Amino acid sequence: MNDVNALKVKIFADGADLDSFRRLVAKPYIKGVTTNPTLMRKAGIQDYEAFARDLLALIPDMPVSLEVFADEFHEMEAQALKISSWGKNIYVKIPITNTRNQSSCPLIGKLSASGVALNVTAMMTLDQVRDVAEVLNPEIPAIVSIFAGRVADTSTDPVPVMMQALEILKHLPNAELLWASPREILNIFQADSIGCHIITVTDDVLNKLDLVGKDLGTYSLETVKMFRRDAVNAGYTIKTD
Repeated sequence: MNDVNALKVKIFADGADLDSFRRLVAKPYIKGVTTNPTLMRKAGIQDYEAFARDLLALIPDMPVSLEVFADEFHEMEAQALKISSWGKNIYVKIPITNTRNQSSCPLIGKLSASGVALNVTAMMTLDQVRDVAEVLNPEIPAIVSIFAGRVADTSTDPVPVMMQALEILKHLPNAELLWASPREILNIFQADSIGCHIITVTDDVLNKLDLVGKDLGTYSLETVKMFRRDAVNAGYTIKTD
């Protein structure tokens, strides 16, 4: 497949820049947005709630994932309930554990039972997926985010992992599997081919979508011309006498 418009996987823009989000959500293939404290810090965001409310004002009718940042579970719960109150399109991101490797599943189950739409994040193992699947309320929307890109960074093929995760979640009609941290455009088509529901994509990867279906011979020639142009502009010489 080389047609972006034929994709069934939902592409969510991942970032923390309002101008970028404004540009991206105008594109028909963007179906939602996600952010996290790391991206917000890199973008220079100083006021979490102010940024979140500006983002929700910009995107009132697509799923928006906003993450808690507490490490104690009672504080996570309070933050999750507060964030959830800001809009009906919010998915509250809860990390699969806290920094002491204590499972968040009891809190995930409690929040899901109370009707909070969740995005369970930072997941990388199938055991984590099984644990989450056991506690999610099947009647409440939820996103299960596996960091497939980071799985691939360890030399593990993420495709079989994601396929097995889909099987684990198939009894939960309102749970969607999300392919997080993609490294290249190919990952979008891999996610689509296995039936993954969502993939989050950062601006730098999304900018490569114009290359989808590009003739490789043409791309090769353009690369040769780039090397030649840069060498000439740099003024490089080699004495060959």
